[in-house]
Amino acid sequence: AYLAEREAAPKALQKFYKLYYYTNGMDSAVAIADKNSVGMKIGMTVSEHGNLNFSKNGIRLFFGSAPIQTPKDTTLIESDLVKMDIWNYKDDYLQTQQMVQLNAELRRSYLTVYDLDKQTIKQLGSPEIPQVLQTNEGDGDTFVGITDVGKRKESQWLGGTRKDIYAINVNDGAKKIVKQNLHGQVYPSSTGKYIMWYDRPAKNYFVWDGITAKNLTAKIKVPLYEEDYDSPDSPSPYGVMGWHEGDSAVYVYDRYDVWRVDPAAKTFPEFFIAHEKGNRKGKRTMRYIRTNPEERFFTSNQKFIFRTFNEENKSSSIYKTDLKGAHSLIHMTASSFGLVEKAKNIEAYIFTMEHFTSSPNLFFNKFDLWQAGPNQQLSSLNPQQSNYLWGTAEVYKWKTAAGKPSEGILFKPENFDPSKKYPVIIYFYEKLSNNLHDYIEPAPTRSAINASWFVSNGYVVFFPNISYGTGHPGKDAFDYVVSGAKSLIAKYKWVDAKRMGLEGHSWGGYQIAYIITKTDMFKAAWAGAPVVNMTSAYGGIRYGTGVSRQFQYEHTQSRIGKNLWEALPQYMESSPLFSLNKVKTPVVILHNDNDDAVPYTQGIEMFTALKRLGKPSWLISYNGEPHGVVLRKNRKDLAIRFDQFFGWLLKDEKPARWLTDGVPAVKKGKDWGLE
Repeated sequence: AYLAEREAAPKALQKFYKLYYYTNGMDSAVAIADKNSVGMKIGMTVSEHGNLNFSKNGIRLFFGSAPIQTPKDTTLIESDLVKMDIWNYKDDYLQTQQMVQLNAELRRSYLTVYDLDKQTIKQLGSPEIPQVLQTNEGDGDTFVGITDVGKRKESQWLGGTRKDIYAINVNDGAKKIVKQNLHGQVYPSSTGKYIMWYDRPAKNYFVWDGITAKNLTAKIKVPLYEEDYDSPDSPSPYGVMGWHEGDSAVYVYDRYDVWRVDPAAKTFPEFFIAHEKGNRKGKRTMRYIRTNPEERFFTSNQKFIFRTFNEENKSSSIYKTDLKGAHSLIHMTASSFGLVEKAKNIEAYIFTMEHFTSSPNLFFNKFDLWQAGPNQQLSSLNPQQSNYLWGTAEVYKWKTAAGKPSEGILFKPENFDPSKKYPVIIYFYEKLSNNLHDYIEPAPTRSAINASWFVSNGYVVFFPNISYGTGHPGKDAFDYVVSGAKSLIAKYKWVDAKRMGLEGHSWGGYQIAYIITKTDMFKAAWAGAPVVNMTSAYGGIRYGTGVSRQFQYEHTQSRIGKNLWEALPQYMESSPLFSLNKVKTPVVILHNDNDDAVPYTQGIEMFTALKRLGKPSWLISYNGEPHGVVLRKNRKDLAIRFDQFFGWLLKDEKPARWLTDGVPAVKKGKDWGLE
């Protein structure tokens, strides 16, 4: 099947494509659908942007249909055209979001099916139900329609939209509402017999069997949602592993284990891997690795590969198991696994392993029945590392001032000497400790300090985890970061309490801006793309997506939990701008002038306030760069300035000229002040 257009003039405003079909035995391909075909809705045409695919049995051919475009008025000359935007409070999306989505909207098409036996056309999708999910590899009798039409305005403050779910009869096109206003995720079964969804407020999975909907997981007494979710919204689920052949079962995750659930609700849910009961006690997470890209469902004789992760010691392993409980350990290590691939016809695997001190390398393992063979290392990609000082990484645990347990990663130099005093740089975002075994390549980064480089050059680096409540994100960050720093000082004599610095970007930059208004225990701070005024940022735009920032304060990362008018005191309390007069820590603000996430004006608000107050401060802005630094030449420059700033204040090195004298505009592009 293919699309072709052979009649339009070269400068035609729109080309009207036809859908052609060919199979062995035919003399030549024939056109089976165009804008005039019976079954095509009036005003619709075959879309050149729709995906063509056959159902598995080849009886159905799917393509996209799209509205015929309104012709452009050619009576007006370009110089007379008014260029403007009109924002209307009734619009589904803000104009900025509409512009970001414009190309996708112009290319939007709606799923349409051509029945090759009956030679009929049915448009299944529509502007009212734009998303349609196929089932049974295109051969299902029931497809799933998803729509948020009429509900999109609330995405401005919710961050997403509520969805209506429809069952669509592929044979006659009839649509039946299954679930309204869903805040959650949809999981059609493999055959289309069931439509399952996770309802986030209800914290359970529900299934529709063609007649009624029922709670499928109410009898599972452990949470199926993110237990440590700390944003002011209903938590997300851990997700679905997949469906069993014939839809006889569906497998869902809790935090650690996998549950086998009967979608007909005739039997009780049970642990999928019987021999792994107790993962919750051992805090070991198991997640399925899909090694067959063509897999659509699980079979009774199937072998399963799982990646496990121990939350306590951060060790990982790869398991092989089956439905009968037979299992074998492929590999277990205090490392991190990346790629895992299986050979197509034999039980052999390749995978990557990495550690903080070892870059990712490729390994091979072959099975003899259930017995794993020895791992064979296939690559050694970074031998030159042995020529350089590196470091070590370990989990560090402490209790906050509020008595809450937390942990982080503590990096120490390779030639560590406990009799010395070490400067400390603290980098944070939210939770980073599960990345203990990640290899950190010593290279210029988009925004964060490079831990490997700083540790190799005589610093101790600390990545503390932060947990949050609702309404006071700055206070929460202060509690975790400052208590972690004080714990290090109290426990280790080699920590130089007078030479501690902070670095973070975006959400981390905000938290740094807040922390330095509440304490002077840090000698240097680097805040990247910080929000300092939540009252002005609340109404800002994330220009990368064009969406409003309101949802972020009410439901996600900024965690105020209410709108500006309901919680003005919390917005002001959490805004560093109103307390910048208390700052005593020298601070560099990195905020690029084309930031597509945090308004550039936030960095300017912070700098102009500090400048007015006479506080040591600098604002770096890479021209044309977005939220993080992209161009390698700029990343290299950033890495140098990281080194110079922290080296000056934490190591008493001579300050670079950009720190002491600045770089005036008349020297821009000629002098970078790095001497």
